[in-house]
Amino acid sequence: MTHPQSEAELADFIAGAKGPLQIQGGNTRGVVLDGDVVSTRGLSGVTLYEPGALTLVVQAGTPVAEVEALLASENQQLAFEPMDHRLLMHTQGEPTMGGVFAANISGPRRIQAGAARDFLLGVRFVDGQGQVLRNGGRVMKNVTGYDLVKLMAGAHGTLGVLSEVSLKVLPTPETTATVTVRDLDLAKGIAALSAALGSPFDVTGASYDPQVRTAYVRLQGFEASVRYRAEALTKILGQLGSVEVLTDCADLWRGIRDVASLAGQPGDVWRISVKPTDAVALIPALGATQVLCDWGGGLIWALMPAGRDLRASMTVPGHATLVRAAEGTVLPRHHPEPAPLARLAAGLRAQFDPRGILNPGLMG
Repeated sequence: MTHPQSEAELADFIAGAKGPLQIQGGNTRGVVLDGDVVSTRGLSGVTLYEPGALTLVVQAGTPVAEVEALLASENQQLAFEPMDHRLLMHTQGEPTMGGVFAANISGPRRIQAGAARDFLLGVRFVDGQGQVLRNGGRVMKNVTGYDLVKLMAGAHGTLGVLSEVSLKVLPTPETTATVTVRDLDLAKGIAALSAALGSPFDVTGASYDPQVRTAYVRLQGFEASVRYRAEALTKILGQLGSVEVLTDCADLWRGIRDVASLAGQPGDVWRISVKPTDAVALIPALGATQVLCDWGGGLIWALMPAGRDLRASMTVPGHATLVRAAEGTVLPRHHPEPAPLARLAAGLRAQFDPRGILNPGLMG
């Protein structure tokens, strides 16, 4: 394993590489590929933090926990609420900022605040030829050049290795409350989430757990506003089931964010993206051992018997990713791309990594 201590060292190593490289941040997702491992953990530290401007610049190997602690000292947060994979994947390591953006990791608040990529302002990265490239900036208004910032978010290190990211942060809400609706079957559970998201009450989390037949709707903001919205949603959702408002709910949403209900159970774990209302028809067709719905039903986490190809059971349009494979499971990690998109992706990789050495096979 190689641990470059600077962007220049990283660039020199990639330029001189003779074979495939596995790019690794905190190694919390347990991805194993062919090639020499290149860790970004040596590229760590906060380059710039301006709380008044809501902007932060950090090196890619900086631990997420370190950033969250810094932001908390100024009553600010990462609004996209990135998942910590360690519980679900049963891994060690430490989540890094580069890893979060390389995989576009976004938690329950995505339905209201947006995805991780929506908070990126600029990036620095090293491409497959060892060239250091920069795109975007350190301010919220920057329109120069191609939008490589968004392209790098979710590329999983196949186009370049992130060395530094600049991003927008947001204030931490004053108050949080969760409206819970119990005794709901799947159809009513998704209906409750749809009703909440279709309301004018600025929902920041909408999850349904079929195991306990409960829908969870999160509200955040100033105390008086949260209280008013919770009362209004109680009246609307009370028509579907038994309603209770929780105020001490940080652990609840951390568990939803990290998919704690599926952790420690044998089998394969899949992450499915569909139209929220399609979840009602899809979930029974999957034959899953257990599921958890987030993003109003648009994100489904499914625990499946080991080795079963969930994609063959997709009865509605969607996208399925194999997040955790049991021993012996040999299935593609990422959903097959439509031919036009696959050609576009291959063309981009040929431009940024003509030797095909950065995480080869990961996205194919």
